[in-house]
Amino acid sequence: MQWLRRRFIAGFFITVPLFITVFAFVWIFRVVDGLTEPIYFRLLGRTVPGLGIVTTAVAVLLVGVFATNMIGRRLLQRGEGYLLRVPVFKTIYAPVKQLVVAFSPDNEFGFKRVVMLEDKHGYALGFLTKEFTVERGKGPEPLVAVYVPTNHLYLGDIVIIERDKATFPDISVEEGIRIFLTGGMALPPRVRGVPSDHA
Repeated sequence: MQWLRRRFIAGFFITVPLFITVFAFVWIFRVVDGLTEPIYFRLLGRTVPGLGIVTTAVAVLLVGVFATNMIGRRLLQRGEGYLLRVPVFKTIYAPVKQLVVAFSPDNEFGFKRVVMLEDKHGYALGFLTKEFTVERGKGPEPLVAVYVPTNHLYLGDIVIIERDKATFPDISVEEGIRIFLTGGMALPPRVRGVPSDHA
């Protein structure tokens, strides 16, 4: 019974994440494919599975190409500015965009790197979001703003500390996100902390 129980639990913890991942991919495929299916049915006279996914990928790529040139960037910024004046659109779009942008390592407004902080309870892991200085009569003091997630990345606290009190472990942003999503189980067995003056 002990052997059966161990094998069943091992199989359970492999099968469930796999099933959820496959289910999520199938669901996304059906939703995206379903949006363009009527259009292609009228054009081709039959249903072709997968054309919706291809169309979406091409559309996202074209928007990316358009957004990375100077004229396209200006037009998109102007259009976004007009849309942000609409109260309901602004309420939904602005937070969603900020959240998505935060996870983009190529964006200047995204998470810069993983930060380890020490407090009275021990250590906390977070993401560097901004480096800045503050003037308090003693000259410019370098500070860092660290986002410390408290609920699966989407909710958290902003902690502002002196830069020399922050430690930058040799963990990438992608690894840091994985650590939070797994409740710390994805932490590597050995972490090398780099003090802020060497970061």
